[in-house]
Amino acid sequence: MTTKTEDKAPKTEKHGFQAEVSRLLHMMVHSVYSDREIFLRELISNASDACDKVRYEAQTNKDLLEEDADLSITVKTDKAARTLTVSDNGVGMNRDDLMSHLGTIARSGTSAFMEQLSGDKSKDVNLIGQFGVGFYSVFMVADKVVVNSRRAGESEAWSWVSDGLGEYEIAEADKAGRGTDITLHLKEDASEFLEPHRLQTIIKTYSDHIAIPITLVTDTDGEESSEKVNEGTALWVRPKSEITEEQYKEFYHHVGHAFDDPWMALHYRAEGVIEYTVLMFVPGQQPMDLFDPARRPRTKLYVKRVFITDDCEDLVPGYLRFMRGIVDSEDLPLNISREMLQNNPVMNKIRKAVTNKILSELEKKADKEPEAYAEFWKNFGSVLKEGIYEDFERRDQLLKLARFESTGADGLTSLADYVSRMKDGQETIYYITGDSPARVRRSPQLEGFKSKGLEVLLLSDPVDDFWLQMVPEFDGKKLQSVTRGAADLDEKKEDGDEAEEKKETPELDALVAALKVNLGNAVKDVRASKRLTDSAVCLVADDGDMDMHLQKILQAHNKLDAMSARVLEINPDHDLIRGMAKIAAGDNSVDRLKDASLLLLDQALIMEGEAPEDPVAFAARLADVMKLGLAK
Repeated sequence: MTTKTEDKAPKTEKHGFQAEVSRLLHMMVHSVYSDREIFLRELISNASDACDKVRYEAQTNKDLLEEDADLSITVKTDKAARTLTVSDNGVGMNRDDLMSHLGTIARSGTSAFMEQLSGDKSKDVNLIGQFGVGFYSVFMVADKVVVNSRRAGESEAWSWVSDGLGEYEIAEADKAGRGTDITLHLKEDASEFLEPHRLQTIIKTYSDHIAIPITLVTDTDGEESSEKVNEGTALWVRPKSEITEEQYKEFYHHVGHAFDDPWMALHYRAEGVIEYTVLMFVPGQQPMDLFDPARRPRTKLYVKRVFITDDCEDLVPGYLRFMRGIVDSEDLPLNISREMLQNNPVMNKIRKAVTNKILSELEKKADKEPEAYAEFWKNFGSVLKEGIYEDFERRDQLLKLARFESTGADGLTSLADYVSRMKDGQETIYYITGDSPARVRRSPQLEGFKSKGLEVLLLSDPVDDFWLQMVPEFDGKKLQSVTRGAADLDEKKEDGDEAEEKKETPELDALVAALKVNLGNAVKDVRASKRLTDSAVCLVADDGDMDMHLQKILQAHNKLDAMSARVLEINPDHDLIRGMAKIAAGDNSVDRLKDASLLLLDQALIMEGEAPEDPVAFAARLADVMKLGLAK
């Protein structure tokens, strides 16, 4: 909705918020979240980013900083008017920027936050602290917000005004220089944010590390006073011994726009042929954009403490995109463009060294703190496994870091631990892939392996089906799917048990023949199973065919026209199969077993999580079987 008021100057445009923003604002306006002070951290963080961006743009357009080269952030109170203003002389915003940044959900993280809302007020309030909501958090403390901004290099200024109740106004405004002023008209219960000591504490707690000077301007008894509040030194250039855990935590909150605590901090300086400083973090929770299809890393690049970009795909590989933090180079030119960063030899060396360092630190964590590492793997394992598929150089290192659920371990297990538990003479690492751990644990194809005491890895991440194509073996042991090919389990036995061979009979041969006739091209083959102990039937891929679950994934993404025909395996020891085998040995057996054959295939499809090929016919056949059972 957009309307214009024509009778006054300047012209004022009224707009309705995007629907998702309206929901979010309603939550902010009526919020009872206890840590409302985070709004100031968000505003200062945004102001710092704006200063970084104008400094970067000035590398190629020096006129942008000609009038006001000293970047700064000011927090100013007016007790009489009950306002709190946060100002910066950063890059600023024009009309389109205000519409885009403040009228719609531009950040995927905020959009993901909205998807998490349940409608339960107590639960949703906690999400504020978990994910953060950026600029919109101001409406927890203000009943009116006025934004005046002027884009660097432009002459026009614009104002944005809203009470957070559904609409906002945009109009031309007067502003002498570039930058942004955000004025909050505080609610009656937010008077604490007019007190100098309270504001000093908040700024020191959350924003002390910011390299832009932050000045607090207050009015006391009609007299205005100002003082610089923050340390104003880039945290990463300070010695580690002088940095507290709390300071690391707050820098992570700032650089990652995050509300959780970091799982691991990595801070070091590399010296030698090239010099750079790294301060990076592994988040404690999954970032909201972790599975964004773009797979963009969120690490910021600085050159000699000057911000260059926060959209640099060359700092770390895509499978480490969960990392948050900065890399500060001493060797790159200050005026380097994003295009010049690609294939830059210095960047390539930094990327290689930083990636190796991150993986090395993860290895240490995995060895020394396995329980903590299990939490990391729960959050980021599916992303890290992408590297097994795409990073040949580090594939062995990533395989050692990988953890899996298994039929032979209570918690997560590594491939090395699996190999250490293998039976004498076992030369194969068995695995099964599927949609979820719960589903693969119940797969009928596991039955024979369980009965023989053979451990099977349970893989349920979509990426598993792809990296497995690139890794035929580990530590000299072949990796084999239990849902593909014939399962030769006759010679595999638990300690103390004699090998037991299932003998085929003429009746079973007749049943196999009848099933092949009745099922035709719906299956590739029918055979007696050596992997089933409890279930009557299952489907498997033939030797040389693509794994069944990989076929499903490719078909779901329109990369495969149709599933290839699979092999139907029947359990000779199951009462149903024995009964059908007796019928198969009699006259006219193919026709008599027609419906039962189709039901058997439908049963196998359902156990694979698939629908019968003809659900209506399946229901009719099932109803007939039920009627026969009830008639007895």
